Amino acid sequence: MRVYSVIRCLLTTAPIVAIAVSGFAQDTTKKKTIDITSTFKPVLKEGSKINFNAAPPVADTSRPRLNYAIPSQNLLFSYVPTELKPVAVSVDSINSWKYSNYIKVGVGNVHLPYVKAGFSFGDGQNTFFNVFGEHYTSKGDLPFQKNSLTSVGGAVTYKTRNNHEWNGNLGFKSDDYFLYGYKPGTLQFTKDDLRQRFQTIEGKVQFRNTVPTEFGLTYSPSLRVSVFADNKAPTGSESNAILNIPVTKTFGETFGFNLGLTADLTNYRKKYNRNPVSEVNNIYMVSPAVTVKTPNIYLHGGIIPSWDKSEFHMLPNIMAEVTTENQRFTLMAGWIGYYNKGSYQRFAGVNPWIDLKVYDTAQGLLNDRVTEIYGGIKGSLGDHFTYSGKVGVQQHRNMALYVNDNIDGKTFDVIYEPRVDVLHFHGEVGYTVSEKLSAKGGITFNNFTRLKENPKAYGLLPRELNISVKYRLLKDLFLTSELWSWDGAQYRKKDGTPDKGDAAFDLNAGAEFRITKNFNLWLQMNNIFNNKYERWNQYEVFGFNILGGITYSF
Repeated sequence: MRVYSVIRCLLTTAPIVAIAVSGFAQDTTKKKTIDITSTFKPVLKEGSKINFNAAPPVADTSRPRLNYAIPSQNLLFSYVPTELKPVAVSVDSINSWKYSNYIKVGVGNVHLPYVKAGFSFGDGQNTFFNVFGEHYTSKGDLPFQKNSLTSVGGAVTYKTRNNHEWNGNLGFKSDDYFLYGYKPGTLQFTKDDLRQRFQTIEGKVQFRNTVPTEFGLTYSPSLRVSVFADNKAPTGSESNAILNIPVTKTFGETFGFNLGLTADLTNYRKKYNRNPVSEVNNIYMVSPAVTVKTPNIYLHGGIIPSWDKSEFHMLPNIMAEVTTENQRFTLMAGWIGYYNKGSYQRFAGVNPWIDLKVYDTAQGLLNDRVTEIYGGIKGSLGDHFTYSGKVGVQQHRNMALYVNDNIDGKTFDVIYEPRVDVLHFHGEVGYTVSEKLSAKGGITFNNFTRLKENPKAYGLLPRELNISVKYRLLKDLFLTSELWSWDGAQYRKKDGTPDKGDAAFDLNAGAEFRITKNFNLWLQMNNIFNNKYERWNQYEVFGFNILGGITYSF
């Protein structure tokens, strides 16, 4: 019975389910949709992180040894730019120019008084202006043995924003001498008879570029003008002008081309017996040259076409230097030519006792034309010692000589030797120990031969020796010493025969001590051995003289 009941229930339910399914399948009004009941979000699996544990380096306890190659510090030879390297520190001093402004005064047994001063202005970067002055009066034991100097001047430097620099200076100088070298000494003169005064007004302007142009050009034109005059009746005066225009073109770091234009103009004027005499002495030069520069070799090859009083002369201009890798030894050689200008101003600077006489305008002022072949060395030994030496053969045309006049010998005449051959040697040594000690010495030999019109080279020194030492004894105490020595020059006696002067030996010593921040005491002793030598015949120098004073710097 139970089985029949189950069958009956199934038979009854089946038609109902079939009707329901049939009704659902026949509903066409409902849209087909998909229902999403869950979302999927992709996620990367976390990677494994590698940890680095840095170990500190082992401390270096070794002490390194540093070696420095210090290049030689030599003088007197032409400068050739080289790479920058450490150099030895020179001895410091407490000179008057350590500060921007200073006033130095002193008195002595010969110099009374002595005054020197300098003042600086400007911003210290683009504008610099300096004013300076000096005056002293000296008097010796001989009658009329005295002289004085007064000089004032100013200098200015201005740097523009476009890498250019202007430099200019203007000054006045008055030198007073007395012609006390007359013989016999019984002659009677007044001060006005013996006074010889030279006055100079000189100015210079220069313009240069501090950085080469984009085309590798460097230029530095300059103009110097001076007016020089004496106090004689009638007055002798001279105007000089020197225009120099050097231009350099570089091709990379090795090759270069130089071109220089020079005009050296002189005009001397004086009246003799109411007849005016005017002497024009001009030199024009063009100096093209090619240069080759490497760390070890410097070559300079060129010529100098020149016109001396409209007379053409070709001068050589060849120089060479070969340097070792460590810059401690340099071999030099050259064949060069140049002029020593024949001017009243230059002659008076050499010998202040001259009496220039330009009677023969066909001769007048002559220039000394020089050609020289030389060779030499320079370098350094160790860290403190430097040396240089040069030997050359010079040929002079129209060399100026100085002879006493035939009356009383108190003035010197300038005469010209058409040709002089000179065997020339110059050597220098130096020793420097930081700021403690500085010593320098130089010696010069000249052997004058093959003179044509004069038996000797009158007034020219055959040998010169000078030694200078500066030593810092204490922190603010400096000691200085100088030694000057030379062999006597030849001079011409009244009868026209030559004679030789005595050798000279002059030892000087000085000291400077700082007493406060702004005040220094100084002392200078000259001709310590009181040698009465004569640089120029019949003109005995001052004997022992001492000068001391104080310097105020601020």
